[in-house]
This record gives sequence, structure tokens and C-alpha cells, in this order.
Amino acid sequence: QLEEAVDGQAHFVDATRIATALLGDSIATNLFMLGFAYQKGLIPLTDASILRAIELNGVAVEINKQAFLWGRRAAFDLNAVERIIAPAQPVVMTLPETVDKLVERRVEFLTAYQNAAYARRYRKLVDKVRARAEHAGLDDALAKAVAKNLFKLMAYKDEYEVARLYSDPQFTKRLRATFEGNFSIKYNLAPPFLAKRDVNGHLMKNGFRGAWMTPVLGLLARFKWLRQSAFDPFGHTDERKAERRLIRDYEATIDHCLTILSADNGEIAVKLASLPAQVRGFGHVKAASIAAFYRDREALLCQLTVSTLVRAA
Repeated sequence: QLEEAVDGQAHFVDATRIATALLGDSIATNLFMLGFAYQKGLIPLTDASILRAIELNGVAVEINKQAFLWGRRAAFDLNAVERIIAPAQPVVMTLPETVDKLVERRVEFLTAYQNAAYARRYRKLVDKVRARAEHAGLDDALAKAVAKNLFKLMAYKDEYEVARLYSDPQFTKRLRATFEGNFSIKYNLAPPFLAKRDVNGHLMKNGFRGAWMTPVLGLLARFKWLRQSAFDPFGHTDERKAERRLIRDYEATIDHCLTILSADNGEIAVKLASLPAQVRGFGHVKAASIAAFYRDREALLCQLTVSTLVRAA
């Protein structure tokens, strides 16, 4: 209808996607469209007048000038601009990694995440799996699966971990290496005691902005020793309880697998050990993926039992 109304003189361009890809912010869309229209001869002003108006406005001057210029370029040769923002084809590389290297990195992380005892709990089960798999004549696939997936469960991102990561000096260092000049940070968080819920009962994130957040997060990070204790103020939410239960159930599942592990059921054991890879997200999204984890676990445990019975027969 638009085409008919303007006798085929309409131009359609995905300005938000292109401007965001080029300049990193969807706010650039407006000036991008202005530049596009100007280049098409639809704005009865000179480019110097438009650029001067951007300067006089005094808001995001450089990004607005760039957006205007990119809009003109897109109007002249849209395909060329699309090629510029097209993602490069990634080079897929598989780096060989021994179980020892894989475990060492995760032990180091879990020590910083909680403490040395927590990391030893992780290493103990992985070492147990390695020894039992070797005895059963299996390769290191099961040990690698447990090393990756047990770590994923044990390093769940709770309030203390978010605070630790954001208050880490390396985080600030990376920000300053990425962005120039003065900038502010807004943390989108959903504290269980403060966040409101939407119509579906899901926690909604709130924006927390200001330099005062850094010391607050640093203070919270120092209380990580409360994690999984009776005094953890965040540990009584359904999500935290589910995460702790998931770790215990996974450890019990792996222990059960090891009692009947053989060359015949090793493939099923690896599938069981890899199930936590499907657990992702936060809140209701994570709850749904945890439910799927338990459904798939029961199905695989049945397969493991049948395989064991068949072998015994």
C-alpha cells in the first residue's frame, strides 16, 4: 500500500539492524535514516547544515555524525554496507585438551568461586571416574564429560558469584580498555528480596546505576562463605535449592554409573554425564531446563539398567 501511495518511490531498509551493527547502539537508527533520506534527495537541506545541527544539539555528536554518513553510504550502495557488517566466517578449531589440564583450570576457578575444599570435592569425583573408567577399559570420554558438567553445576552463578565477577578489578580494567572517555555502568539485576514480578510471577530485572554499586558488590562477594550454609540469605529461594539438589543428584547418578560401568554401557554413561549441558538460563527458564534434565536422566538410567541386565544374562 505504501508503494502504491507514493508511486513506487518508497525505500525499505533494515535501519535498526544495520545502524546497531555499525555503531553499537540502536539509537543511531534515526540519524542513519536521515542520512539515507538525504542521499536519496528527499531532505531539502545541505549536508553542512545537518552536521551543524548535530553539533549544536550537543548530544552524542560523533556517533550521530557517523550514523548520518553511514545512512548516506547505505543509500548509495546498500549491498556494500551489508557486506561490511556481515559476520566473518569463523575458523573452527578443536584444541586437544587432556583431562589433567581441563581439571586444573576448573579446580583453580572453583577455589576462587568458593574455597579449596569445594574444589577438592570436584576433583575427588573426577579422579574416581578416571580410575573406574580405566579399569573398565574405556577411554577418557566419561572423565571429560564429568569434569565439564560437574563443574558447570558446581559453578552456578548466584548472587555472590555475580558480585565477585563484577567487583573483580579485571572487569573494570577490561571495560576501560574497551570504552574511551567517561562512561557509566548500569547493572541489570533481579535481587530476590527487591525485584518485582511480572504477570506470570517471574522476577523482573531492575537497573542499578552509579559508582556506589562497586563497593556494594565487593562487600557482597566477601560473604561467599555463606553459600550453601543455613545462614545464606539467598539460599532459601527455589532456584538456589534446585541448584544445590542438582549437584547432589548428579554426584549420586555418577556414583551409580560407576558401580555398573563396563565397556558395554560406557556410551550411555557418557550421555548421562553430559546431561547438565542442557541446563541453562535463570529463573523460570532454568527451572524448565532442570525439569528436562530429570526426565532425560530417568530415561537414560532405564537404558543403563537394561544394558546391565542384558549383559548379565
